[in-house]
Amino acid sequence: MARKKERKQAENAKLEMTPMIDVVFQLLIFFIVTLKQEDILSHLDVTRPAPDPNAKPEEQVKDLLQIEVYARGFTLRGRRVGIAELDRQLTRLGGISKNISVIIKCTGDSPHANLVQLLDVCAKAGLQNLSVFSM
Repeated sequence: MARKKERKQAENAKLEMTPMIDVVFQLLIFFIVTLKQEDILSHLDVTRPAPDPNAKPEEQVKDLLQIEVYARGFTLRGRRVGIAELDRQLTRLGGISKNISVIIKCTGDSPHANLVQLLDVCAKAGLQNLSVFSM
């Protein structure tokens, strides 16, 4: 005798969303954590506004001041200087214009205390356009 196998009606397939959402968030976190800032900055197209033609010449910054922070001291415009000399120079430059842009480059082995000293000197001189980079 041939028996007929009873087929159960297929249940409606359910699509579970919770595991999918978990995977999407894990991938999102992975890509955010592994993204390098250089990738973002290298693809930005930044245009700067034109300088104010009515500004006085002493208000316009014509060059940048670059200071390097090393393990054993500082260099200002490529010349090795101490913190006292930096204090004098930055105070003099701050007296001329507060809009001078200062680029501070730190080496990997420079102590954090040197950077803090330099930032204190810049604050004392009234310089506010500061950018800190690591070399």
